[in-house]
This record gives sequence, structure tokens and C-alpha cells, in this order.
Amino acid sequence: MLDKSIHPHVLRHGCAMSLLQAGVDTTVIALWLGHAGVRSADAYVHADMTIKEKAFALIAPVTAMPGRYQPTDQVLAFLDRL
Repeated sequence: MLDKSIHPHVLRHGCAMSLLQAGVDTTVIALWLGHAGVRSADAYVHADMTIKEKAFALIAPVTAMPGRYQPTDQVLAFLDRL
């Protein structure tokens, strides 16, 4: 960590992501961070994969296997050829 340069913006972003994952509303996060408008905190929602995974879990068919998709070697080879 001694070689890393951590800027205040990284700390702000990390704090915002932690608040979002703890369930704090984006409006509160935007106001707490001093954003000019509440819509500026929408980027945190788009960046948070756990929120997306929870949303997909709610709409998944009952027959779907739980967990993340793991592509086969054949699919990965196809994608490498693109």
C-alpha cells in the first residue's frame, strides 16, 4: 500500500459505495457528499454489482440455477475469436 497514491476522491467514492451497500438512499448519499443534485449519485447505483445481482435474483425463473453464469470453454473460445 505504500506505493499507492490514494486521492480524496477515491475515499469519497468508497464511502458512497459503502453507504449504498448498507442501504442508505441515494438522495441522502448525494446530500451528505455535497453533490449539487441528487441525480449525481445515480452513478453509484450503476457501479454497484450487488444491487444488480439482487434485482436479477428477484426476476429469475424458478427453474434457473442460482449463482453467477459461468461460460463454458467453448463460449470463451468463441468470444476470443471475435
